[in-house]
Parts: sequence; structure tokens; C-alpha cells
Amino acid sequence: MSSTPTGELTPLNIALLTVSDTRGPAEDTSGQYLEDQLLATGHRLAARRMLPDDVYLVRALMSRWIADPQIHGIIITGGTGFHERDSTPEAVAPLLDKTIDGFGEEFRRLSQQDIGTSTIQSRAFGGLANHTVIFCLPGSTGACRTGWEGILSTQLDSRHGPCNFAALVQRKPDRPLHRVDEQIGDRAAG
Repeated sequence: MSSTPTGELTPLNIALLTVSDTRGPAEDTSGQYLEDQLLATGHRLAARRMLPDDVYLVRALMSRWIADPQIHGIIITGGTGFHERDSTPEAVAPLLDKTIDGFGEEFRRLSQQDIGTSTIQSRAFGGLANHTVIFCLPGSTGACRTGWEGILSTQLDSRHGPCNFAALVQRKPDRPLHRVDEQIGDRAAG
């Protein structure tokens, strides 16, 4: 997973998704925190969306973003707990080519300092799909701060050594994403 650190930041195009049944855009402090941080560090916001805890809606949007050659990374906040509707891991895991096991482990280790043994109830995880790095965080702003400051800010930074994800995600294949929306014939509705 190593990539050679660079002398200058290589900006990445990052998409943000907030998964919540209870918050609207005005209450999305976690998504706003992540947007502010990635822009402040020099990355680009490729897209920002909010969806309810619905496996198929999350999976549909994630599939599109994973296929998009312009999106290097995805950060999801919310839906990683054990409540009945929390379904981010179930939505995202089938789409991954590889898991980043160390992300969830390190996130829970860092979280223990703030929330003690309650950290075991976090299903934060990461993975790779089509050269897109994906990180799934809990929905609280504090958890997003822990994940960003403790892990993501360095792992998305091309200057961080001995390794980071920046070079890997820039090798994403260029796919004809426009083909997904092409209609064949004139009989289909829509």
C-alpha cells in the first residue's frame, strides 16, 4: 500500500456522504466538519450528499461514485452503529475490492480515549474499490474529528510517509461513466 511521499500536496477529489434518518442538511455538523477540513487541507469537494439509512440508496450512490474516474476518495459519516436502521457497512462492504482493516482498528483505538469501552460499538471501516479509497465513520462530529485528525488527514496527504493512499487512488481507470445514463431505443419510460 506504500506510495512515495511527494514534496507538495497532490489534491484529491473527495465525495462526502452523510447517512441519517434524523438529520437534515442544516443539522449535518459532521458532514460540514469533514467538508471544511478537506477543503482547508487543499483537497477538492467532488460531491456532497445526504441519504437516509437505506442499503440500496447508499449502495446505488456509492456504485456511481466508485465508477466515476474523477472521484478519488469517499468519506461516509453515519449508519455505522448497531441501531436497527444502521446499515452503512452492509451497504458498502459488498462493493469493496479490498478492506483496510487497520482503519477500523486504529479508529477504535483512538476513540477509546474519548468514549472508553463504548468504542466497541463502532463499526467504522475502510476499503478500496476501483482505486477509490472509502472511509466510513460514525455520525457524531466528535467521531469525525477523531477520524480526520487521527487518520484521514495524513492518509489522504501525498506528503505523508512512509505511505499514504494518494498515489494509489490517482491510478483509477478512466471508465465511460456516461454510458450508465444512455438510453437505448425509445420505448423505455424516462
